[in-house]
Amino acid sequence: MSSTLSRRNFLLGMGAGTIAFASLDLSRINGLSKAGSTIRFGYAAITWEGNDVQAINDISELGFPGIQLRSNILKDFGDRPGALRDLLAQHKLEMVAFSSGGVGIAPGTEADEIAKHVHNAQFVKAVGGRYLQVTDSARPKDRKPEAADFKQLGHVLSEIGKRSNDLGIPVGYHNHMGSLGEAPDEVDRIMDATDLAYIKLELDIAHYQQGGGDPVKAIRKYRDRLLFLHIKDVESLTTSDSRGRAYRFVELGKGRVDLKSVFAALKDVNFGGWAIIELDGVPDKSMTPKQCAQVSKKYLEEKLGMKV
Repeated sequence: MSSTLSRRNFLLGMGAGTIAFASLDLSRINGLSKAGSTIRFGYAAITWEGNDVQAINDISELGFPGIQLRSNILKDFGDRPGALRDLLAQHKLEMVAFSSGGVGIAPGTEADEIAKHVHNAQFVKAVGGRYLQVTDSARPKDRKPEAADFKQLGHVLSEIGKRSNDLGIPVGYHNHMGSLGEAPDEVDRIMDATDLAYIKLELDIAHYQQGGGDPVKAIRKYRDRLLFLHIKDVESLTTSDSRGRAYRFVELGKGRVDLKSVFAALKDVNFGGWAIIELDGVPDKSMTPKQCAQVSKKYLEEKLGMKV
């Protein structure tokens, strides 16, 4: 069987769109909820570099109730989402989000881009997950971004969002260094170009900080479009790394993101949704991904007074 869900199931999912949307839990559309509600914390499996079964075990043992998985999980579970659903249930984990990858805007690719990400939304639905996360691969390499780039990305994102929402899976756009949505004004242009009914913001506070923005201001500005968040930290490097980057993502409390103010802003806007703690890679190679996660959890609980 293919690693993606069958064309037949894809078409069936599209046909059920109206019913699915009518029954969609509106609490999934954005993170805002009633006063007094608390943030729920999950952890991203990216740090384990594809060893997702170990990530599931470790994240569960650390007491997180949710996990974010990436598209590499499809190689083992793409044709058997029920097995992944059962594995997560055994570890008392909810698949909060699925990283669907970058959305491209090259000429002639629109239909394929939409189909790829909607297939991934079907996988999320079959596993019992909540959200589809998309970034973009639309930043030009040989020129500055133009208005047409933002317009086309907004169009493709909205089309993906419409179909994914029909399945009951809201879509969050993830701001990201190196993407069309790198700097704050670029994030604004993408959000302006998308249909607010179908595309929400999955704010990554460290990428936003590194892109030249203030994540506290972003939280306040996009309070009504926040789907969920990536919570991580970033530090500046004295010399660039092997990829030419003068920054590195690190465990919570080890960088320059004002995490205390971030959570104060989330409280002010009454955000009661999911926050996924993420660390792209292990900064200190003497540590394990689980140990890094423990560092962030300890900071969250002991320094910020949050409860996982």
